[in-house]
Amino acid sequence: MKSRLKLLGLVTVPALLAAAVPSAYAAGTAQPHATRAAVTGDVLKGLNKNATRTGSVAAGKRISVAISLTPRNAKALDTFVAKVSDPRSSSYGHYLTKGQFAARFGRTAAEVQQLKDYLRAQGLTVGKVHSGNLLVDADGTAAQLEKAFGTTLSTWKDTASGRSFYANDTAPTLPASLASLVSDVAGLNNRLTLHHQAPSTLTPHNGPGGGYTPAQLKGGYNVSGTYTGSGQKIALLEFDGFQQSNITKYDTNYSLGSPNPTVQKVDGGSGALGDGQVEVELDIEVLHAIAPKANVTVFEGPNSDAGEVDTYQAIVDSGIPTTSISWGAAESARTTSGINAVDAVFKAGAAQGLGFYAASGDSGSDDAGDGGTSVDYPASDPYVTGVGGTKLTVTSSNTFSKEVAWSGGGGGKSSVFKIPSWQTAVQKSAGGGFRQVPDVSAHANPSPGVSIYSQGSWSSVGGTSAAAPEWAAFAALYNQQAAAAGKANLGFANPALYSANGTGFHDITSGSNGAYSAATGWDFTTGWGSYNAATLASKLLG
Repeated sequence: MKSRLKLLGLVTVPALLAAAVPSAYAAGTAQPHATRAAVTGDVLKGLNKNATRTGSVAAGKRISVAISLTPRNAKALDTFVAKVSDPRSSSYGHYLTKGQFAARFGRTAAEVQQLKDYLRAQGLTVGKVHSGNLLVDADGTAAQLEKAFGTTLSTWKDTASGRSFYANDTAPTLPASLASLVSDVAGLNNRLTLHHQAPSTLTPHNGPGGGYTPAQLKGGYNVSGTYTGSGQKIALLEFDGFQQSNITKYDTNYSLGSPNPTVQKVDGGSGALGDGQVEVELDIEVLHAIAPKANVTVFEGPNSDAGEVDTYQAIVDSGIPTTSISWGAAESARTTSGINAVDAVFKAGAAQGLGFYAASGDSGSDDAGDGGTSVDYPASDPYVTGVGGTKLTVTSSNTFSKEVAWSGGGGGKSSVFKIPSWQTAVQKSAGGGFRQVPDVSAHANPSPGVSIYSQGSWSSVGGTSAAAPEWAAFAALYNQQAAAAGKANLGFANPALYSANGTGFHDITSGSNGAYSAATGWDFTTGWGSYNAATLASKLLG
């Protein structure tokens, strides 16, 4: 009897498993899923030219992927975001909730279930389905991923850097019915690691360790003491961590009384502290300098394709209205589908009233470093406010004196995105009909930089990594004023900022970032320029 019971058990388990998997995806079944289609753009460009294949990925290596789905009614989504972000529209500020977005533009529950069933049938473990029904996490062995996505994973060595990585040799494929829904499978390669816009440490200038103090930054940009960011929330996208003791030292030194930042780990977090710690502490401290009472949430994720899209999605899921981003890479370093996947998250955020401010890079007009002109992503995304760099000079009484373009500030034209409608009024021939970067700018020159306390000491740090949180802090101050006036958050800011047509900005007309020079009005070095907080807020509030 015991033997028979054991036998019955062995027979019953596969029967139950088979029942859980729709017959169309059962192993060995010849069904319509045999017709496959490629996920276009989801393979590294010039792989054989820039790297040498060294072997195959071990079959048992576990890899996490994030599968992006195309929005339903994509054209209607574009139209909705355009209206809800345009201050001239009667729909301005009437943002969607997470549930409303999912209902109107997310994939249906049946479509998501179809994808989940397929992945499980291939042996993958399905993880989180994110809000909006446009992003599904999964993981499995390399062998399972190769089978599921119809590709081969190889190991490679980068010719220039000598760095080893893995990548899919060909674009992933899926059953045709699923391929029409999927826009990207992030995680099939780990070549790209995003870089923080490298800060520079200098000799002392003004604040402890050098650099501008909170009083100088607020004075230079005419930030009223009435508004502190109280009641507002700001998110930081990070791929490294920080030490609270350093933040506390900074806040105490300047008597800021800021609430301690909170941490939300995504996909297990960013791991042990690394050389990006300075970046994270810079971001937090600049936010505290200008909007000291705002609540800051640091989203820490793995520095990978899948980690990036999941971390952005976690921010959108949180509903935090303002995000500062100081990590990026040249557009040319990314896959087309990877850019589209992140862009879709930003677009979903815009529909829900969220604003993103991204550093435009610290390599001037040559973000890729190949001797040409190129821009940094995500600053070049049409649903992100790209923030360039300047050198701010303040008077002895901490008021604005002058400002010039910083030579390292990223700027130029996108090679991916066509110029958005809200930017056509300042379209330049050099843009060639493509998205122009940056939109705005703020103090970034490392001489002087900004005063920060990091890794146990005071220093001065520069770069557009300082400029992005300077703008995110302004957005929080604006949202505080808007709430008091019974008006909507700023949300995706670009249409409103361009509608201001220069009012409320310090127009920067001198300086160069390499291929481009500052000029009257919008330009490729500083965009519209830096903000005069009081006058710009007044203009935006109407």
